[in-house]
Amino acid sequence: MNWIYTGISWILLKWHSLWALMFGESSNISWVLAIVFLVLTVRAILFPVFVKQIKSQRKMQELQPRIKELQDKHKNDRPTLQVEMAKLLKEEKANPLMGCLPMLLQIPVFLGLFHVLRSLDPTSSRDRSAMINQYGWTADQFEHASHAKLFGAPIAAAFSSPSKFLDTLGVDRPLVQVVAGVLVITMVLTTYITQRQMIARTGANATGPQAMIQKVMLYGIPLSLMISGVIFPIGVLIYWVVQNFFSMGQQFWVLKKMPPPGAATAKKEISAETAKAMAPKPGVKPDRGPKKAAGGDDSTTTSGGSTGPGRKPKARKRKGGRI
Repeated sequence: MNWIYTGISWILLKWHSLWALMFGESSNISWVLAIVFLVLTVRAILFPVFVKQIKSQRKMQELQPRIKELQDKHKNDRPTLQVEMAKLLKEEKANPLMGCLPMLLQIPVFLGLFHVLRSLDPTSSRDRSAMINQYGWTADQFEHASHAKLFGAPIAAAFSSPSKFLDTLGVDRPLVQVVAGVLVITMVLTTYITQRQMIARTGANATGPQAMIQKVMLYGIPLSLMISGVIFPIGVLIYWVVQNFFSMGQQFWVLKKMPPPGAATAKKEISAETAKAMAPKPGVKPDRGPKKAAGGDDSTTTSGGSTGPGRKPKARKRKGGRI
């Protein structure tokens, strides 16, 4: 795995060197921006895979009626159903697992960043030696990165970091836990939202293997992140949150530019049903508002006073008190 750690370190340090020209080598923002742009670099590399993912999901959407037919036909014969499903997917060159591919390809990046940031431990001479001798860091870069902070919490620290590590960095545990806790909650919520967007992008009526995969990703991934997030360094949490916001924007654009098949038809059907419900029923006259009383408008206010139904107009008095 050293090649992964070295590659992640190389990208991270290149971005840090670029931002250091503006903010300085030891600046906190230089290291935070280096992590943010590591996300953008990875997403740019994976963009062709994302396009293939969209095409595969659209193909699975088109095959849903045929998959439903096979399920109805072989509902009492599961082995035959599996054989026929595999045959159909092979003939149409569709792969339900393609929807997971971009996330699976990001796992090595996540593990690499996790290991690199966990190795920014000034209390461990072994980690310091590995970072400098194997992953291409300098002693100054190691020192600056291990002390870089977000809202006062080191990016190398985690919610569950030991007291010895935090004391060496000169930070309080409650502060680290507050910052890490907020990032974990944000990570879980944004992960759930991105999975909901993915279901909307592929269509909510999926069946078979695709439906099972959607449920696992919708509920399983956020739940696992909530449990494991306490051991993630804050830098890893930054990476995941930024990645989720990027995914949300990307998928919003996809849903707007390339809506799922049948979305336009469904929208037209809803509009037609609404218009039909608002139309007058046969034999019923349309309501044109309140009718006016015979003889003119009985609610008009004039300069001489107002009149209404059953009222007589007041007589005006002449000068001298006579009517």
